[in-house]
Amino acid sequence: MPPLKAFHASDVVDNLMSNECRARLIGADIAIQGMSIDSRAVEKGCLFVCKGVSFKPQFLSMALASGASAYMCEKSAEEALARVAPDAPHIVVEDIRRAMALAAAFMYDHPDRALNVIGITGTKGKSTTAYMLRSILDAADMPSSILGSIETDDGLVRHESHNTTPEAPDLWRHLHNTEQSGRKVMVMEVSSHGLKYERVLGLHFETACFLNIGRDHISPVEHSDFEDYFSSKLKIFDQCSTAVVNIDSDHKDRILDAARKAQRIVTFSAEQSDADYTARNISLSARGTSFDLIAEGEARRIDLGIAGRFNVSNALAAIVMARLSGVDFDSIEKGLSSVRVPGRMEIVASSDEESLAIVDYAHNELSFKTLFESVKNDYPGRKIIAVFGAPGGKAEERRECLPRVAAQYADFVVYTEEDPAHERVEDICAELAANTPSNLSYEVIVDREQAIEQAFRIAEGHPSVVLLLAKGDETSQHRGDRYVEVESDLSIAKRILTSCQ
Repeated sequence: MPPLKAFHASDVVDNLMSNECRARLIGADIAIQGMSIDSRAVEKGCLFVCKGVSFKPQFLSMALASGASAYMCEKSAEEALARVAPDAPHIVVEDIRRAMALAAAFMYDHPDRALNVIGITGTKGKSTTAYMLRSILDAADMPSSILGSIETDDGLVRHESHNTTPEAPDLWRHLHNTEQSGRKVMVMEVSSHGLKYERVLGLHFETACFLNIGRDHISPVEHSDFEDYFSSKLKIFDQCSTAVVNIDSDHKDRILDAARKAQRIVTFSAEQSDADYTARNISLSARGTSFDLIAEGEARRIDLGIAGRFNVSNALAAIVMARLSGVDFDSIEKGLSSVRVPGRMEIVASSDEESLAIVDYAHNELSFKTLFESVKNDYPGRKIIAVFGAPGGKAEERRECLPRVAAQYADFVVYTEEDPAHERVEDICAELAANTPSNLSYEVIVDREQAIEQAFRIAEGHPSVVLLLAKGDETSQHRGDRYVEVESDLSIAKRILTSCQ
C-alpha cells in the first residue's frame, strides 16, 4: 500500500470547523494517518471512529491496542469512552456521520478530484449496469474500479462486498487506492442508505445515473416510508455534473425535476422515442439480447451478452455513461457483447435443456416483477419454481410483497435462508408463508442448499425454469455478526444440472 499523507489531529479539527461541523480536540495534537471504523481493521497511526448503535467501549480499547493514534466520537459518548481510554487523544463532534465523511475526504486528500467518479442509483439494476459499464471501459482500455453490492475492487484491494455503498472512511480509502493504482475511473453503486446517512457527503460525481424507483428498504431501521426512500435517492443529483435519467421510470417528472440541479441532463428509454438514447427492434434469445440503438443521429445494432428484455434499459444507461466518459461506439459494442455480471441472469441448462436454472440477485418487489414477467414471456409453457427468502433486520415489506408477486407467475416456491442476520430463518420463512396467496403452492426448507435441491426435484419430468433468487454468486450468508462461507447458488445449480447429464 502507498503511504498515506500524515496530518495532525488539529488539522482535522480545523477542516471540520471550516465546513461548519463543530469539533474540538482533547489531548495531544498527535499525528494521524488514515481512518477506520472497524477495530479489527485498524492500522498503526490511524484515527478510529466510534460510531453505531451497537458500538461497545471495548472496541475502542481494541483499536488503541492495535495502534490507533486517536479516536473520534460524538459528544454524547465522550464521558463513557474517556473512562475506557483516559489518556488517548480524541476529537469530539456533534454529528459523527457528517464529521467522519468530511474528515475522511480531507485525510485521503480528495482523490475524487483526480478521478471520473460515476454513481448509479435505482431500486433495481445498479449492479448489472455497473458491470456493463465496466465491461465497456475494459474494451476501451480504460480499466476502472468498482464499488457495489457484488464486489469491491479498487486496484489495490479486491473482495466480495457486504454493503452496496461503504461507510465514508472505507469509501474514501477505496477512492485513494484507485488513484494510487493508476486507474482513472470509479464506477460505484449508490444506495439510498449511502445518500441518507451521508456516506457520500463531499463526493463529486462527474456523472450520476438514476435507473428507476420502486418500494424497498422500508422498515423501522431503514426508511420510514416510500417518501423517505425516494427523497434519499434523489439527493445524488445534489453532487453531480451530469444527470442521466431513465424516462421509463415511475415518477419520471419528479426525477427530472431533481436532475435539473445538475449542469446537464441526458435521457434514455427502452420504450419511448423522445429520449436522447433509445432502443428499437429488440430481439431475445436464451443467451442474450439484441436491439437497435438510436442515438446521436445514427442507428447501430447492439448485441448484448446477457438475457432479459429488461436488461436493454440497463445497457442504454451504460452506453450513455460510456459516451459521457469519451468511449467510442466500437468499444461499447465489444464490451456489451462480452459482458458477464456475476450472479445476474446466469443461465444453467441440463443437457436436454428440459431443466433450466436462472440465478439472479432479484430481491425486491420491482426486480421480482420484472424478472418473473420476463421469464413467463421468454419461456412460455415451462413450469416456474422459485427459491428465495428475505433478509433479517431490514426491508421487512419484502416478506409481504415478494410472495404476492411470485404468486402471479410461479407454480411453486421454496422459502429458505437469505442473510438472516440476528433473526431466525424459521421466523422469516413463516412470515413469507403467512403472506402467500392461496393459489401458490410452497414449501419451507431452511437450509438453502437443500431448498435448491428440492426445487430441482420438483422440476423433474417437466420443461421447467428454476429461479434461484437474491444471492446470485455470493459465497457467504450473514448469520448473527458473522459472514459464514457457503456454496453459491450458481455453483449448486451447475453441480446439480451437470450430474443430470
